Amino acid sequence: MKTQVALFATALAAVLAAPRALAQTTIPVGTARVDVTPDYPTRLVGYESRRTESEGVASRLKAVAIAVGADDQAAVLVAVDNCAVGAPVVEQVAARLARKAGIKRERLAVCSTHTHCAPGLAGTLDFIFGGGLPDDQRARLAKYTAQLTDAIEKVALDALADRAPASLAWTQGRIDFAANRRVLKNGKWIGFGVNPSGPTDPSVPVLRAVDAQGKVKAIMLGYACHCTTLGGEFNKICADWAGYARDEIEKRNPGSTALVVIGCGADANPEPRRGLDDAIHHGTALGSLVDGLVKSTMTPLPGRIDARLKRIELPLEKIPSRAELVALAAKPAAQGAFARSLLERLDRGETLPTSVPYVVQTWCFGDQMAMVFLAGEVVVDYALRIKWEAGADRLWVNAYSNDVPCYIPSRRVLSEGGYEADFSMIYYGRPARFAPALEDRILGAVHDLLPAPFDSPRPVK
Repeated sequence: MKTQVALFATALAAVLAAPRALAQTTIPVGTARVDVTPDYPTRLVGYESRRTESEGVASRLKAVAIAVGADDQAAVLVAVDNCAVGAPVVEQVAARLARKAGIKRERLAVCSTHTHCAPGLAGTLDFIFGGGLPDDQRARLAKYTAQLTDAIEKVALDALADRAPASLAWTQGRIDFAANRRVLKNGKWIGFGVNPSGPTDPSVPVLRAVDAQGKVKAIMLGYACHCTTLGGEFNKICADWAGYARDEIEKRNPGSTALVVIGCGADANPEPRRGLDDAIHHGTALGSLVDGLVKSTMTPLPGRIDARLKRIELPLEKIPSRAELVALAAKPAAQGAFARSLLERLDRGETLPTSVPYVVQTWCFGDQMAMVFLAGEVVVDYALRIKWEAGADRLWVNAYSNDVPCYIPSRRVLSEGGYEADFSMIYYGRPARFAPALEDRILGAVHDLLPAPFDSPRPVK
């Protein structure tokens, strides 16, 4: 764990290494935040071990939005304190915003912070509840899903209404409380823990908006780490380290709005992760680092975003036979419930899917910086490979974006096996693990979307 002195040194190094300031462009920028904490108990999603509804509130959940650009080219990003805001919610919001504000689909991004202490949403991660919920609990999940959908729409519209002239700039720092969690033996996954030799992405990209009076209006940051400081024994609503980082940044920059997005940290956990004190510590340390970066010399960004979006299909491996599903159906909890649900689908004459729908999105700020938005719980290899191929000094890679269909393992993780590659698919209702071709398919989509200044891929290391 870095000390506060080391954190300051990291921020100072970023300041000294910052590129020479370029001409600054003014662009309309608006922000908004909405509290999305339910005022009733509900089942929290993230851990199969939980068996009851939430037992209080440790910190408030927020949906926070930033809108950038004039009406004909406005882009809106919403960061939501939830484990998995799926495509049904995102596409419903997108349709509403297109109708009410003319926002094109590629110009809306909805990112989940992936806190494991937020309410579940109807139709997402159902099998983590062991195959069934009482009717009253399921009704409360449906109620919250409708409320959250409305809240995401509202915060996006509020941010659009708040737009006023501002300037954008960005930079990157580093922090290291994320640790690779995949413990291996002889090259194969044997469990969760701390793998000191496993890959992580320590980068902390930061976007800053300053209004016409020189006051910081918005701060957005990313970090590639699970929001899992709090384990299954913690059954209170909480935004985890991402929420505490947001609070710290806003405290240090009064009047500003902070957004936290999560990078490709599906195989990284915060360390240590012993309870609420660690969540607060991680968030506060990250907020302190970001505050130093915000006060540094940053690279100005142009006033126009080139937004693109592509939908692809990711191939699954061999689908289980009926006999295999019958054997699995006898197993307890999520695994058995999942197999029984697949058998029910076959009995209705349905076929099991052989691929998973997937969305890739890019926002390019001229040739100064490109944001890549990847759906799902994406392992770190994707960020490292994208940055290697298209330039780490100009790339910001986000995961948990626009949908959370399941874990997105790399070829390496598939070869090692284990949770992110295999049995996590049960909780997302996927009938098989991915085929290795998914990695090149996703990278191909990224390069198809990135414009010429970024799309000059180097060979994979």
